[in-house]
Amino acid sequence: MSLSDTNEEDNNASTTTKINEPEPKSPHLSKVLFIECGFGNDSHGQSSTKAAVRACRNSIEFNSIPSIEWLIPGGRAGLKLAVILAVPPKYQSTLDLDEVRKVFPYGEATFTIQDGGMIAPSGIAIDSLGDDGDDMVVVCASVTVGY
Repeated sequence: MSLSDTNEEDNNASTTTKINEPEPKSPHLSKVLFIECGFGNDSHGQSSTKAAVRACRNSIEFNSIPSIEWLIPGGRAGLKLAVILAVPPKYQSTLDLDEVRKVFPYGEATFTIQDGGMIAPSGIAIDSLGDDGDDMVVVCASVTVGY
């Protein structure tokens, strides 16, 4: 089945587009408006929190949505965010979601943590920067915005 059907009887062919609204995968959201993705890393200090903050900021930092007030019932107060963070298992226990939540200027955020991200060598461990080794912690984020 194609998304477009052409009416061949009309001399000016018209196109009808059928859009099926997907069911949200998060029970937190009834309507999904858009999904943003980003990544962040901590090159020194091995902080999954710092990497997650950067990943979430990267997800939203290049967007401006002035229509939130009329798109979402209740405006900014009604905005909901479903955030998925892919964090290396070795660094999940030190993740501070209260700090990550501060990235979002408004809305109610829920978090799902899954195994992922990456640990890569930074090439150097610097004691004064809090390094325990040369691990560079990378976190990936998906931020679903809706209500």
